[in-house]
Amino acid sequence: MNSSNLLLFADAYKYSHHRLYAPGTEKIYSYLESRGGAFEQTVFFGLQYLLKEYLSGVVVTKEKIDEAEATMKEVFGRDDVFDRSRFDYILKRHNGRLPVRIKAVREGTVTGTHQALMTIENTDPNCYWLTNFLETLLMQVWYPVTVASQSYEIRKIVKHYYDETAATEAADDIDFVLNDFGFRGASSVESASIGGAAHLLSFRGSDTVIANQWLRKYYNAPVAVGHSVPATEHSVCTLLGEEGELEVFRHVLESYPEGIVSCVSDSFNIFRACREYWGTELKELILSRKGTLVIRPDSGDPVFTLLRVFDILFEKFGYTINDKGYKVLPPQVRVLQGDGLNLSTIRLIYGAMTVNGISAENLVLGMGGALLQKVDRDTLKFALKCSYAEINGRGVDVQKNPVELDHHGQLVHSFKASKSGRLKLIQNGNEYLTVREEEAPETDDQLQLVFENGELFNETSWEEVQEQMKDLREAERETAVVSIK
Repeated sequence: MNSSNLLLFADAYKYSHHRLYAPGTEKIYSYLESRGGAFEQTVFFGLQYLLKEYLSGVVVTKEKIDEAEATMKEVFGRDDVFDRSRFDYILKRHNGRLPVRIKAVREGTVTGTHQALMTIENTDPNCYWLTNFLETLLMQVWYPVTVASQSYEIRKIVKHYYDETAATEAADDIDFVLNDFGFRGASSVESASIGGAAHLLSFRGSDTVIANQWLRKYYNAPVAVGHSVPATEHSVCTLLGEEGELEVFRHVLESYPEGIVSCVSDSFNIFRACREYWGTELKELILSRKGTLVIRPDSGDPVFTLLRVFDILFEKFGYTINDKGYKVLPPQVRVLQGDGLNLSTIRLIYGAMTVNGISAENLVLGMGGALLQKVDRDTLKFALKCSYAEINGRGVDVQKNPVELDHHGQLVHSFKASKSGRLKLIQNGNEYLTVREEEAPETDDQLQLVFENGELFNETSWEEVQEQMKDLREAERETAVVSIK
């Protein structure tokens, strides 16, 4: 199968919808939203990739129609479901370009949940069926939005504890606190690229190198956005066995005598490594370096392990008290926690450090699978629903409003209730609000045209995405740690 054949990028049942819509249907207008979920805000990102890679230009050809026709006959076991004339029409009437219009909030915009982030409608009445045919592919924007939103929430947690416990001059370090270790835990190179790029809206630390190339290709990033440092893994630190661990540690320091170097230190006994090796045998070598050794525990309970590690390091290397009254290791020594992290454990770690008088500036973080893989479409309850249609020239508001049984057996309306009418997203002070178009005719619509009839509009550069993330900087001034519901 041709992997670039858009005609096969839909759920199978959608190929029957051209016959199932009410007779006389001429327009289907749908919108995308997060219906709530794990976070109270979303960071919109990644739609431009889908538009560039899959929808723009000529996407319908005779060869692709032939392939889709043969495939769908096999899928359904009958030849009256897939109607090639629908795609032949697009090929002949629109030269193979998709007759749809898509509007979306600017990428990098931070909004509350339950807001319209994107709308899509057909521009040719004969192609009413095409709007929601594209749902399957366009819905995949949930992934970069969710990863970007999660990193955004973690940054708010980090900023909260930096404000409370870290030296004032350490604020610039926040960009490199959370590092992306997720490539190996992602489901594919594509998902690692997309998710890795989404993470970089809030942080700069990343080992997912391919995300930089993805940003260059789809967002015209001029230079690498994500940055990393030399670091060991267990194959390095266990090569000479337990008796040779000290020799390995010394070799690591001598191999990179300047700058940051990270060394995993739990191969045998993290506490011995901190006390006897780093804190005794190698102490003077560490303190004489023009750079920082980052010591990495990689097993055990994150909270208890880190507190014990800090106790040992403070004892061996000493500490200063910063302007907020919290302990800080010498600048040549820091700690990296890269095992077992998620929003809950990050919050627990920083809370425990604060209670024990340890500044947040002593710690950097690394997330793997939990950053790029342990999210799904329901993390933020994404949905794309029809809210307006035109049938025989008459506009019709469309809405679903299901009921369900609550815990007491009473009928209540579901959270899956959808919006109705043609929508616009307006700014109400520092917040965004979704309204019907006719409710705010004089107010600017924050949903801008990004695609129409095969062409991209208002393409966003990486610099512009970052400009939109000014919302993040504003939020940092009034940090509120948001709990997972």
